[in-house]
Amino acid sequence: MRLSLICLLIFIIGFVASRPSDSNDDKLENIWAVLIAGSNGWYNYRHQSDISHAYHILLKHGVLPEKIIVLMYDDIAHNPQNPFMGKIYNKPHGNDVYEGVKIDYRGENVNSEVFLNVLKGNAEGNRKKGTGRVLKSKPNENVFIYYSDHGGTDILGMPEGLLSRKDLNEALYHMYENNMYKKLLFYLEACESGSMFEGLSPKMNIYAITASRHNESSWATFCDNDMNLPCLGDEFSVNWMHNTEFVSF
Repeated sequence: MRLSLICLLIFIIGFVASRPSDSNDDKLENIWAVLIAGSNGWYNYRHQSDISHAYHILLKHGVLPEKIIVLMYDDIAHNPQNPFMGKIYNKPHGNDVYEGVKIDYRGENVNSEVFLNVLKGNAEGNRKKGTGRVLKSKPNENVFIYYSDHGGTDILGMPEGLLSRKDLNEALYHMYENNMYKKLLFYLEACESGSMFEGLSPKMNIYAITASRHNESSWATFCDNDMNLPCLGDEFSVNWMHNTEFVSF
């Protein structure tokens, strides 16, 4: 997990080496983030828990809430099976990570079309869907994308349907071609997640870090908890967030 910590630190504070110290490009205010839990259902508790926790970590380190876009089905916190109604936990007896999370797209609006429109900055495509917010990042700004869900070779899950590697890579290429970022960091929590970025060109300045290789599973954690809850998080996600949460930038 040291690699994930180093990469996130590079993303947030490490792009300053070749630029003046007062450059606007280096400010945390110039980071955009897209957070998506690509599942629904009580048994998939951990994906929305991961995303909710990540939201608070970004705020803690200075990313502006108006530059964070969240896609989350939102059927966990108030699920009838939840013994802690209105709350979500990412570790046993930790803090409630649901409180304060601003969700832009929930329910049936968590799908591949909406997600890809968010990445491409296609506001018209998401009109009358959720808040309609999409990336408006500029060439001098950095973008962080964090996706937590199930996956397989060349595919990621959604509450309905799938997201293919081809469609994801086309969206990333669109972002590159339209100068929507200076650098982009993508954290992907899913089985076989290493397969989703094969073939991307290094010239695109995309740093993709995955929970598993193209032929490996990723793993849930905090499953054997005493809170009568499903697995609370995923190993890769919980580790990078734990490391990042206690680093002062």
